[in-house]
Amino acid sequence: MMGTPQAKGRGGAQYASLAEINVTPLVDVMLVLLIIFMLTAPFIAGGVEVNLPHTRTTAKASVEGLVITVDKQRRVFIDEDQIQLAQLKEILAEIRPAGDARPVYLRSDQEVPYGFVVRVMGTVKEAGIAGLSLVVDPDDEVE
Repeated sequence: MMGTPQAKGRGGAQYASLAEINVTPLVDVMLVLLIIFMLTAPFIAGGVEVNLPHTRTTAKASVEGLVITVDKQRRVFIDEDQIQLAQLKEILAEIRPAGDARPVYLRSDQEVPYGFVVRVMGTVKEAGIAGLSLVVDPDDEVE
């Protein structure tokens, strides 16, 4: 690409190069990617299907962390991987070493007996995790 002529001593005119980068295609691609991510983000939050209990007051929490799920059949999952309750303590010790500050969430179907949920909570505490948060479905009409 030719630039503007500039006087250069005795030899005549030399051309200075124009160092411009056209960012319009980059912006176009980024906007398309943004739209794609915005459309697909709601589908990513899948996971194990549970019917969460309802409550009137909840604290908003980020989903980034470790999620333990108990479904209606009392099956235990870490994220989306099914495990046995007897293995939970050892697996938590492996994937969440001491000093790891990531939050741990417990999602349980509302049909699961309270005693089983307490057993899961006790196992999590035995693994050295003190900060366990329960996930509920915010609703104005509590049964």
